[in-house]
This record gives sequence, structure tokens and C-alpha cells, in this order.
Amino acid sequence: MSDTTYKMIEIVGTSKESVAKAINNGIERASKTLHGLSWFQVSEIRGGIEKGKVDTYQVIMKVGLKLD
Repeated sequence: MSDTTYKMIEIVGTSKESVAKAINNGIERASKTLHGLSWFQVSEIRGGIEKGKVDTYQVIMKVGLKLD
């Protein structure tokens, strides 16, 4: 069995629908250019407000990818 090494990259996912959708949007987009994604960790949740209502959800997260 070999040891595994990972690289961590911070990304920001956004959505007008929900926090969960912001996470999914970020992961889906990152997976188009990063290969070997295997985990994520949400470090911050924030959003935009428009006319007194939540307008946009923004999730800052770290994703881990396995190095070849």
C-alpha cells in the first residue's frame, strides 16, 4: 500500500438558490479543470442582500485533490 499526498485549493461557490447549491456549483466547476478531487471543507458562508432579502449565497471552501 502506498502513501497518498493531497493538495488543498481554496475555491468560492455561488448560487442564488441555496448554500447546498453554492457548494455543488463550486465543486462541479472545479472538477472541470482539477482532477482527482476527493473531499471538500466549508470554511465560510456568506451572501449578498438585495432589497432586504438574501440575493446570493457564497461558500468559501477548500477542496482536496490527490496528487499523481
